[in-house]
This record gives sequence, C-alpha cells and structure tokens, in this order.
Amino acid sequence: MSLKLERPMVFVDLEATGVDVQRDRIVQIACVRLSPDDSRESFESLVDPEMRIPAESSAIHGIRDADVRGKPTFKELAPKIIGFFGDADFGGFGICRFDLPMLAAEFKRAGLNYDFSSRRSVDAMLIFHRMEPRSLSAALQFYCGKTLENAHNAQADAEASLDVLLAQIERYGARATAPLPGDVQGLHEWCNAPDPRCVDSKGKFVWRHGVATFNFGKHQTHSLEEVVKLDRSYLEWLIKAESTSPEVAEITKKALAGIFPRQAPKAGSSPGPQG
Repeated sequence: MSLKLERPMVFVDLEATGVDVQRDRIVQIACVRLSPDDSRESFESLVDPEMRIPAESSAIHGIRDADVRGKPTFKELAPKIIGFFGDADFGGFGICRFDLPMLAAEFKRAGLNYDFSSRRSVDAMLIFHRMEPRSLSAALQFYCGKTLENAHNAQADAEASLDVLLAQIERYGARATAPLPGDVQGLHEWCNAPDPRCVDSKGKFVWRHGVATFNFGKHQTHSLEEVVKLDRSYLEWLIKAESTSPEVAEITKKALAGIFPRQAPKAGSSPGPQG
C-alpha cells in the first residue's frame, strides 16, 4: 500500500542550539516535498541562529559557530521557506514534539503569523512507538522468537527477562561493532554509565556552554548561576521540596553558597580555570 496524497507533503527536520523553542534557535533546516505524482523536491540551508551554539549541542549535530557564520538568518530565509511549503501538509520524525513548535516560534520571532493548525501533520515517530511496542513481550519475540505466555505473571516475566538478556549478550557480543560486555560488572557499568550531557544522574541539570543549566521547571534553560542571582527563593524552596532528590538538593545548596558544578574536561584536554 502506498501513501495516498491529495496535496503535497513536506517532510521537515531541524537542528538547533537546543530544545527550548522560546530560547533556542534553528541552525539547520532541511525539507523534502513529496508531490501526489511521487516527484520530490528538496530544500536545505544552514541558518545563523544569532547566538552562540552550545558545545553540548554541537557534539550532537556537528554544527559549530564557524559553520553558520555568514549564513542567512531564519528571518531572511522565512519567505523562501513559506514559499517552499506552499499548500502542503507536514511529515517527519518527532515533528509534533519539536520541529513544528520550533518553526512556529521562529516564524513568530520573524514577525510572521504562520498557522500550522490549518495543515495536517503526520509523525513517523508516533507511528513507530505505537506500532512497535517496547514491552517485555515484544523483546522476547524480537530476541528469542518466543511468545510470552501468561504475561504479567511474575514467574513468567522473570524467566522471559533472563532469556532476553542472554539473547542480547549473544546478539551484541564480540562480533558486534560496539560489543556488549559479557560479565556482570561490565554490564552494570554499561547500564549505569553517566550521560555526559547531564550534571546529575537524573538530568535535572544539564551542561550548556559548559555551565550547569536547569532542565526542568520555570527556569528551564537558565543557568544555575543566573537563578542564584535572580531567584534565590526558588532555590531555597527547591531544596525543601519533597520531590527534590538528595543529589539535586546538594547541588542547589552548594550553588546558594557560591559553589557551582564544573564540567570535567574531555580526555586529552587540559582543564581550564575553575573560577
């Protein structure tokens, strides 16, 4: 069965300085326009975000400040982008959560009122997640070719999880491009490896431009140092809140005392001044 189109559909993907649609900016836009006759047309451009690109974001998409220097801003590109969209609907992977909201925010900042609500949108990521469930039953079928009988019975689930792990070690063992450890200590370290983008183990604070930055709440995308200066009462409340983890509470207490997290230097680089 093929995709039936009544009008063109534009598939969009964006790279940006981060994921906050209000504070972050697009650094690359790529679009593929599929017409009802199955013909395709593409549009791609780097975009000057008019702000620094955090090193943490560059590590993900590979686009750095030098790459976008002298490139058009989104405001300069906006008329061309709108012309490329035409009367099309939209498609992509994760567009409902990120790409379309980011585009809407960028159009608004450019002084243009582009109404996405009048267009249909199809998100391949949502289809993927709904059609390919990531449950124990699905894992047992994928790795072992078995059907999980009596699912959600503790004994059956425990046996299935054991079979899945053994099959994963076999599948991703020494012959894999990035081998999975075959011993318990190695597997423990693999499963619990810290995310280098995160300051704390739960990712409540993340590194942005090398400084600890809120990744939740009303101060999301603001640095911890900024919030100490502007809203100390919020930090004092955060320390006492029942939902605050001991790790986050400790980071917050130290910040109020003027001691801030410092990002560990990458291997092969020399540490900078700690300030």
